[in-house]
Formats: sequence, structure tokens, C-alpha cells
Amino acid sequence: MIKSLTDNPTLLGTLSALVAVFCFSINDMAIKFLSGDYALHQVVLIRAIIGLIVLLAVLLPLSGGFAALRTRRLSLHLARGACVVFANMSFFLGIATLPLAEGVAIFFVAPMVIAVFSVVFLKERVGPRRWAAIATGLLGVVIVLRPGTEVFQFASLYPVAAAFGYASLHMLTRYIGRTESALAMSFYIQLTFIMVSAGMGLLFGDGRFADTGDASLDFLFRNWVVPDSGDWGVLVAIGVASAFGGFGISQAYRIAEAAVVAPFEYVAIPLSVLWGILVFNEWPDGVALAGIALITGSGLYMIWRESRLRSARVPDTPRYRR
Repeated sequence: MIKSLTDNPTLLGTLSALVAVFCFSINDMAIKFLSGDYALHQVVLIRAIIGLIVLLAVLLPLSGGFAALRTRRLSLHLARGACVVFANMSFFLGIATLPLAEGVAIFFVAPMVIAVFSVVFLKERVGPRRWAAIATGLLGVVIVLRPGTEVFQFASLYPVAAAFGYASLHMLTRYIGRTESALAMSFYIQLTFIMVSAGMGLLFGDGRFADTGDASLDFLFRNWVVPDSGDWGVLVAIGVASAFGGFGISQAYRIAEAAVVAPFEYVAIPLSVLWGILVFNEWPDGVALAGIALITGSGLYMIWRESRLRSARVPDTPRYRR
């Protein structure tokens, strides 16, 4: 069974992506669950330490030992880590206030941002069909955000910022993924999380900026406390999920084509709806579901269109997108 997986990178990449998405959905739900009692940087620090232990104790021996961590691109690894930290922190600040499903759906504007970044930074072309899909996805975001109404919350903008951070991460992953192992990419991300969250704890951990009355800002500035014994199981689950999720998604994009892997990331949207209902009793209304459907549909269309164009290209033609 294992040999058949290693001989089929597409299947292994797909399974890695599905495991990663499930782990990330557990991570998102659990962090939202803890957001009313702990500081974000404290939760992230504990998560990163546990995740690093899991990487070194479980995944490192399976990936060839410490040789898998060697790199000549430390600065790029740290840049990726900074993008992930920004994306994660922004996203978690958003879901501290927003319904989980809406926060996750807004975040999936990321493929549209990636398409725009590919034009700006990689000099690729995006044709009218893909621009139409981008416009449709952005319309979906506007519908979910509902600016100008009483339903609109400023916290809705945090997942949008997270999407920009994730798009930057994707650009860097495409650049270094061919030479760096999935373990190394995951290891340096966890290391960056530890450095940043520890630094934030030193700056804000005394809680002097807390009690703002805003759920997102209080999550950011709340003072550090000793976790309750009953919450340690949740914190350990977050750390384990983070380790396997980070490794899985890095492995998926490293060994399989992005057009194969990316659609499976959208499994996160129905999972977020499920967790929102089961854990937080959050039922999306019709307007939110319509916006979520537009975001999901446009993102999947863009991925499908990219796959079709890639299969139609010949080696001597320039890269372009329609």
C-alpha cells in the first residue's frame, strides 16, 4: 500500500492535502473555541512548541533525519514563515469575532489574489475568463461582508488580509518547493511562529492593552495566564494538528501539481460550516450562503481553468492564462 502511494505522486498529494485540510479545520475550530479565554500569541506559542516536538519526534525520523532540515535558503524559509505568521494571526483575529464559516469563506479569496500576484510578480497573463472568475469571487466576498449594513463587521477584513499573506506564501513555496523538503518548510515555519509569538508575549503579554471591548483586539492583547487543566487537551490537539497540517500541505504541493491539490483545500469550507453548527451553533443565513457559494465556485473554476491551460501548453510556448 505504501509503495503504491509513493509510486503515485498525484494520489499521495491528494491524500496529503485532505489530511492537511482536516487538520487545519480542527486547528481553526479549536483556536476559535479558546479565543475568549487566552491571548492569541500564547495559544500560537504553545501550538508551535507542540508542533515542533511532533515534527522532530515523529516526522523527522520518517523523513531521513536531520539531513532533511539542511538548507541554503534560510532567508527564504524565514520569509515564508513571516507570511504564514501574518496570515494565521490575521485569520484567527477574524474568526474570534466572525462565524467560522464566513471567516473561512472570505479567506478563500486567496486564489484570486494569487492570480493577481502572478500577473504582478511572475509576469503571467490572466485572460478575460479568469478575470471574470476573480470578479465573481470578489462579489461573493462583498456579499458575505455586506459593507454599509448593520451586519458588516470590521473583523471581516482580517481574513482578507490573511488571504494576501497566504498568496505571498504560495509565491515563495512555488519558488523554493523544488529544492526544499516538506519537513524543512514545516520546521522553519514552526520556528518562526515561536520567535514571533514569544516576542509578542514579551510586548503584550501583561495585558495592559486588553479590555478594548472588541473580541478580536482582546484576543490579541489579552494577558497570558496558566491554562486550565481541561484546556490542555485542546492545546495539544491544536499543536498536533498544526504539525501534521503544515507537513501535509507542504508535501502535497511539493509532489503533486497545484491544479490537482488546490481544489481539495476547498473541503475546508463545508468543514467550517459543520464545526460552526456543531460547536458554536452558528447557522449561516441565506445571504452568507450565497456569498460562500460564489467564492467557492469562482475559486474552483479558476483552478479548473488553470489545469486546462497547463495541459494545453507546449514547452516552447510562453506561459499565459485565460
